[in-house]
Amino acid sequence: MSAPVARVLVVDDEPQIRRFLRSALTTNGYEIIEAASGAAGLQLAAAEAPDVILLDLGLPDMDGLAVIRTLREGSEVPIIVLSVRARERDKIAALDLGADDYVTKPFGIGELLARLRAALRHRLRQAGEPPLFVAGELCVDLVRRLVRRGAEPVHLTPKEYDLLRLLVQHAGKVLTHRQLLQAVWGPAHVDDTTYLRVYVGQLRRKIEQDPDQPRLILTEPGIGYRLIEP
Repeated sequence: MSAPVARVLVVDDEPQIRRFLRSALTTNGYEIIEAASGAAGLQLAAAEAPDVILLDLGLPDMDGLAVIRTLREGSEVPIIVLSVRARERDKIAALDLGADDYVTKPFGIGELLARLRAALRHRLRQAGEPPLFVAGELCVDLVRRLVRRGAEPVHLTPKEYDLLRLLVQHAGKVLTHRQLLQAVWGPAHVDDTTYLRVYVGQLRRKIEQDPDQPRLILTEPGIGYRLIEP
């Protein structure tokens, strides 16, 4: 029998959701661990070392946001939120606390499998820190700080490069406005979303084939940005 693709911890108090995920994910080669409460989920996360966590926010004993906050105190395990909460502020809160992705219920299993694969690839990249990122015509050499589009060098300002490097390091993951602003410009600028939009626009003009129809740096409306994966 082949080894599982990855070990997934499902933290959800709805038995029917857990049954659906157990059936769908085991069929696709994943090993499933289940918890029906936040406290049980935190215990299993510490004891079982899952490769990724699927987390509901509406848990009976504690809010899922508190679970994310606690997990991020000592773990970088990918967290994908599965929730009926569809408001932008809920998504932003979860992502700002360190969730890797947010899927609104109801969802299709095809979409969830794609999000799982992306989260696992991101974790592998973080562990290895590959120095060269290539997506389409874009090539970013993180060691030599060189950026090319096709055969042509791309000249970036220091802040443009810092912004692109952060997106490259988290390719495939949604980064919120606050996360990007704090990491590149510092905590004094976490509300300067217009400032961020200007820099993203400048980057797109330099690295996208068509800045008006971007295919590399994608906008998550009201939330932030995502760089496509290689």
